[in-house]
Amino acid sequence: MYAVVESGGKQYKVEEGTSLLVDRLDAKEGDKVALRPVLFRDGDVIVGAKDLAKVKVEAKVAGHLRGPKVKVFKYKAKKGYRKRAGHRSELTKLEVTSLKGAKGGAAKKADAEKAPAKAAKEEA
Repeated sequence: MYAVVESGGKQYKVEEGTSLLVDRLDAKEGDKVALRPVLFRDGDVIVGAKDLAKVKVEAKVAGHLRGPKVKVFKYKAKKGYRKRAGHRSELTKLEVTSLKGAKGGAAKKADAEKAPAKAAKEEA
């Protein structure tokens, strides 16, 4: 069972117990955060908006940190143009605590489809 969630315009594949780094969220360390699912898979794939509304993905904020420093240097040869800049991303580390799908959705449908097939095999 896994889900693809969206945070900060980026998508991440998560399972229960997964930790991931996302762009800085406005939450304190230890808070629970609900992530927006884009896709859910538990037997069948769920992508419809109605079905995804039933899917709950919760994560705990494990901490806030900063990403690696990225150095940017521009220059033009023989022109005396040199420009130096840097960037460091503000990140939040999340740990996925629970992944709950639509109750009875995909699993019950799969069992219902298998039941007539099993009955036919037993008769033969």
